[in-house]
Amino acid sequence: MSTFSEIINGEKPVLVDFYAEWCGPCKVMKPILKELKTKIGDNATILQVDVDKSPQTAGFYQIQGVPTLIVFKKGKAVWRQSGVVSAGELEKIIAANN
Repeated sequence: MSTFSEIINGEKPVLVDFYAEWCGPCKVMKPILKELKTKIGDNATILQVDVDKSPQTAGFYQIQGVPTLIVFKKGKAVWRQSGVVSAGELEKIIAANN
């Protein structure tokens, strides 16, 4: 199994969803990410990071609120936004960074 840093340093863009189980808007993101996965297929990787289970990772990326979505390209954060984002919007952002 690949580590977080191995995955975000890969060739493909990686969308990371920093979330928490208790967060209402995070629950809204779940079906959006599922829809996005069907649209983008293998063009990008989608990861979910539970901030309560991975406090070091959340701290490193200065996650203040959840959900926070970050798109990484070759290890660099190229886009970041907190709150619910539509699948269409995410698809455009991933395509722009592919």
